[in-house]
Amino acid sequence: MNSKILLTSVFLLSMSLSGAVQAANYEDIRQLLANKQCPKCLLGNAGLVMADLAGANLNGANLAGANLSRANLAGADLRGANLSGASLFGVNLSEAKLSGANLSGADLRDTYLMNAELKGANITGTNFQGAVGIPSQIAKSEDFYAWGVAAAEKGNLKPAIDYFSQAIALKPDYAGAYLARGVASYQSLDRKNALEDAQKAIELFEKEKNSEGTQTAKAFILELKTPYTETVNTGKPSFMDFAGSLGSVLLQFLPF
Repeated sequence: MNSKILLTSVFLLSMSLSGAVQAANYEDIRQLLANKQCPKCLLGNAGLVMADLAGANLNGANLAGANLSRANLAGADLRGANLSGASLFGVNLSEAKLSGANLSGADLRDTYLMNAELKGANITGTNFQGAVGIPSQIAKSEDFYAWGVAAAEKGNLKPAIDYFSQAIALKPDYAGAYLARGVASYQSLDRKNALEDAQKAIELFEKEKNSEGTQTAKAFILELKTPYTETVNTGKPSFMDFAGSLGSVLLQFLPF
């Protein structure tokens, strides 16, 4: 009988503590929304969709699993914050301080990261697809290349070209990135830049003695030099129409 009473007491105590934690969480949310000052707050799994948190102090806060989609966190202090598994889809993180933050498994698709500080941040498994202004120091050339290919195949040409350019900035002799950027420029009806990139790609592929890459780039140049009236309709050229074979080999140009 005493053991049953003890177990009941422990259960009631645990329920009470759980309620206290939940209440503290809601109080932290209220505090954050009221004055944007919530360092080390407990905000795990909080719903903060489209919240205006520009310049907020969230230093060391626990935001694991929180939904911050479309929120404004421009200039926010998120140093050392736990954002693991958080949804940051479409968030404005321009000039945000994220040094030492835990972003493992976080969704940062379509975020704005211009001038964001990410030194020492944990980005294991972080999804940066479609993000704008990704600092070059947090990703490798092949990461930017892969994002560029994915963006181009979806018709998002300007971001694709930007990704390929970032890949080239990190690896100036990246032949595949020149070729891919040329294809994206071609789809944008910019034959001049497309031709320049294709010619550079051939030069680099030949230096690498990459016969497949050289042949692909030469085939692309042949397409570029074909007048529109001969083989191309008046509509926008399709990346996948031209790249039916090219698209299948672009990912082979990832550096290892």
